[in-house]
Amino acid sequence: MATLHLEIVTPDRVVLDTRVRSVRLPGTMGSFGVLPNHAPLIASLTTGAIKVEHDNGDIEYIAASGGFADVRDNRVTVIADTAERSADIDLARVRAAIERAQAQLAEGGAEAYTQAQETLRRYMNRLKVAQQQEEEAARRH
Repeated sequence: MATLHLEIVTPDRVVLDTRVRSVRLPGTMGSFGVLPNHAPLIASLTTGAIKVEHDNGDIEYIAASGGFADVRDNRVTVIADTAERSADIDLARVRAAIERAQAQLAEGGAEAYTQAQETLRRYMNRLKVAQQQEEEAARRH
């Protein structure tokens, strides 16, 4: 079976570097999938879930925010502002951050409001990714 080499990096670390069957990315123009032999592509990414189908058929979700994807020669390189594998998401920390961001939104102030909105968007994405991974695990068992 044909595979892709997927590398997901952030400014501070390599999040994933492996062979995969496919990957679905949160593009700014909409979510898109990449399979082996995909046409070359450079796309901007937004906050959302990266869905990875590993070479063994396992599905993994990764919470990402912003960045770019470069697709060429059966290689997908994602350079993300942030990226966190579902297994690494601390749900208690995520829920606490969501509560703090919601409180900041209620307090007002234009700059604080904008920052709180972005923080809330990133942490809600992490929560969604963790829930998607749990649902995937339940389907497999």
